Amino acid sequence: MTVKVAVVYYSATGAVHALAQAVAEGAASAGAEVRLRRVADLAPDGDVDDNPAAVASVEDLAWADAIAFGTPTRFGSPAAELKRFIDQTGELWRNDGLADKPVTAFTSAYNRHGGSEATILSLANVFYHWGALIVPPGFTDRTVYAAGGNPYGTAA
Repeated sequence: MTVKVAVVYYSATGAVHALAQAVAEGAASAGAEVRLRRVADLAPDGDVDDNPAAVASVEDLAWADAIAFGTPTRFGSPAAELKRFIDQTGELWRNDGLADKPVTAFTSAYNRHGGSEATILSLANVFYHWGALIVPPGFTDRTVYAAGGNPYGTAA
């Protein structure tokens, strides 16, 4: 059976988009069927027309066997666009459609200690409510530790 992975993200400047593409490529190279989806932007359409990924829907989360969420860090929190998308998952959550799904998070911040850990941990609060299985990278790769990364999720 092929594993289905939804990579759902918001990117304002392209940094999180690049991370999302890397996650999607990694999952595909391991044999997964991947949906790369950006959440709808709150900015005017003309400001985001160059973002090539399809717009995410809650159905993408229902379809997926595993989910990776990406967001820029906004003062230690996920961007409003991703939070708005997550807020639409109530019915899927009530029907246990997110329970027991492996979930991870990735983020990008302007500077090295710009709130990335707090952003990832705040997303974990959502995952706990869903009953999802949180999959952090930990310090399993020495390059993460050496680069000043964190064990909660990927950050750039």
